[in-house]
Amino acid sequence: MAHAIKLNRSAPNLTTPQIHYPLGDALPPLGETLEVAPGVRWLRMGLPFALDHINLWLLRDAIEGVEGWTIIDCGISNAETQAAWETIFATQLAGLPVLRVIVTHMHPDHVGLAKWLCERWQVLLWMSMADYLTAQWLSNKEGGAAIGAKMGSGGSADHLERHGLNSAEDLALIRGRSDYYSRMVPGMPPRYRRLMEGDVITIGGHLWQVQMGYGHAPEHATLYCAKLGVFISGDMVLPRISTNISVYDADPDADPLGLFLRSLALFAQLPADTLVLPSHGKPFTGLHVRIQQLQEHHVDRLADTINACHEPITARDLVPILFKRALDTHQMTFAMGEAIAHLNHLWRLGKLTRKASAGVWQFSVR
Repeated sequence: MAHAIKLNRSAPNLTTPQIHYPLGDALPPLGETLEVAPGVRWLRMGLPFALDHINLWLLRDAIEGVEGWTIIDCGISNAETQAAWETIFATQLAGLPVLRVIVTHMHPDHVGLAKWLCERWQVLLWMSMADYLTAQWLSNKEGGAAIGAKMGSGGSADHLERHGLNSAEDLALIRGRSDYYSRMVPGMPPRYRRLMEGDVITIGGHLWQVQMGYGHAPEHATLYCAKLGVFISGDMVLPRISTNISVYDADPDADPLGLFLRSLALFAQLPADTLVLPSHGKPFTGLHVRIQQLQEHHVDRLADTINACHEPITARDLVPILFKRALDTHQMTFAMGEAIAHLNHLWRLGKLTRKASAGVWQFSVR
């Protein structure tokens, strides 16, 4: 499974005044932090993608009488991000140590530097089991990366080809990057503390409840503090782009879109005035409005999908209907994954049929 880059795609009514950015246009400069709530600091790291940043969080903490900080999410593994972290350590921690590292999910921009950070501070990684094991497998030279190299694709190119991707150039590029994940996540800590649904973690004297989200990653952890009114949403709820929801070769009949929509419904039970700390974009309020926008966005895309399936189509045929702009190979991979997700969701609901024609899956209205 490759990193699920979020495609920069707008959903309806994104300028609604009900979504508010309390910090305005303020952004923490590279190597600095901004306080967004008592004891909660915001920092940003660069990414070498169209989506060029990730938000990370520092929470003031104390464990067994030792004062320090909890890190939430890590950034991608490269020299630039390590250097930015060293600047943070030197200037933003008030001389206090890092006490633990929490990772929301297994995508490289979130977990890439987990091993380095945990070794740097001799602390434990906290993460869900599904995402920890997936990241460990994909980053291990004896695991996902090695098998991908032996297969010539890790299965991803074959998976997309079965759904109609027939560009020889695109398929060759996908087959040539079997080590894509392991280059950005060169290793994982050998031990971790498992996060589970309903866990309550005391961080800096405040109680943070773990709520799992599904559809974007195997088992994405979010954190909510009722006392502070703060929700660390990771990639599950973003303010201005819709999270990529993809079907991957390891689980080709999956329904991640159904899982994602169910997760959104659960997050909607949080208070309306919650301050949301997303992994991309700015901190915002208006959680219920944003969840409704995301739900409506996918309802619209599902309607587009149904309308397109009055004649048998492939996921590749659906891509230009869902994504009305030119896509490079990298973006096409994720667009294909999301097109399959919409088709699979309708197929699993019994609204579409699926048949193979010359080894390629075609979907049509029943």
